[in-house]
Amino acid sequence: MTVYAHILGEAPVTLWRLSSRERYRRVLRQAGVTAIADDLSSVKPSDSVLIVRGDYLFDGRVLHDLAASLNIILEVPEGPSRRVVAAHVAANLVREACALLSGERSVNTLPSVRVERLEDRVSSFHKSLLKSAPPFVASIRIETKRALEERLFSHSYKGVTDLVTKWFWPVPARWATRLCVTLGLRPNHVTSISVLLVCAAGALFANGLYGWGLLAAWCMTFLDTVDGKLARVTVTSTRFGHFFDHIMDLIHPPFWYLLWGRGLESFYPGIPSLTLDLAMWVIFIGYIVGRLVEGTFEYWLGRYSIFCWRPFDSYFRLVMARRNPNLLLLTGSLALGRPDWGLVAVTVWTAVSTVLLLSRLGLAVYTRLVYGPLRSWLAEGTENGRDSSLAVRLFTDPLSSSASDV
Repeated sequence: MTVYAHILGEAPVTLWRLSSRERYRRVLRQAGVTAIADDLSSVKPSDSVLIVRGDYLFDGRVLHDLAASLNIILEVPEGPSRRVVAAHVAANLVREACALLSGERSVNTLPSVRVERLEDRVSSFHKSLLKSAPPFVASIRIETKRALEERLFSHSYKGVTDLVTKWFWPVPARWATRLCVTLGLRPNHVTSISVLLVCAAGALFANGLYGWGLLAAWCMTFLDTVDGKLARVTVTSTRFGHFFDHIMDLIHPPFWYLLWGRGLESFYPGIPSLTLDLAMWVIFIGYIVGRLVEGTFEYWLGRYSIFCWRPFDSYFRLVMARRNPNLLLLTGSLALGRPDWGLVAVTVWTAVSTVLLLSRLGLAVYTRLVYGPLRSWLAEGTENGRDSSLAVRLFTDPLSSSASDV
């Protein structure tokens, strides 16, 4: 059986320079639906068809869920009433389903097809973006174009991340993403520039040119934010680009610190027995152990990032010894005229962060053995609006799942 997609109508405007039809094609391709049926007569009786209204913007998670669910009609809130916006039905019900979505049928039911609400279909916990964000479907209108583009950008941003990415990069990253779209740049173009900046920063650090090296490093970290947002708002991420970006992010940070150490003219840490070589070993081992802890938790314990387990872990991710917080330490030390202190600070903070991560992993193992499966705090009803804690305000997306709130 082949799952076809049929797009009913078209939006009056583009979003991030993508028509709704092209956006659907790209999102559905990621969901495994590659057959688009403009002519429904080509659909065989054994096939099924996912029908979506082209004048609505769908959260990608919603389309992925619909593609995997047969005999379902999806309705969303729209003002005081509700509207049917999508259906996945067998071939023999396609005509009736199209009439239902276009408003030609007065009854929103089909034989053996269940009607479900958007808010009951998809979990708000977005594992890949490390946040709680209610799924959305929104009507595309000329007057809501800008708001919908802002929603797509906001939705593409990770909830749990470091303090620089969370609070300093969003506004300039939105400007840069829009510029990239205007210029026709793709995410891999931005990532390629980032690779050059990674190499330039390392070379400058090794030669003691710390000011220029930090400039290159900060520009790289900024572009590392931009390429991900560009990929998500234009639905242009590829398997190669995904792994290329993540492997680069995984490998380069400890080598920057090593090269920073090589460029030092002197090293006076103020800590007995701490040599430059020992500092490098602590940084490298701590970095590797930290990454192993994250992988162990995600693949064997929680099936999600350890930083989404409890609010403490989400707060810790803001400042833990990863690239951007460490760059802040290095930048501060250079401002004080003591670049060696920056390396000492990175060494100490890496050791502390590693110990904290190991302790959290130990607690997670104990909790899993004694109390059962680990559930993320981001999946524990944060979308109901009753919890107004600081953690909820910081790490969840308040956007409503309503289709008419923009």
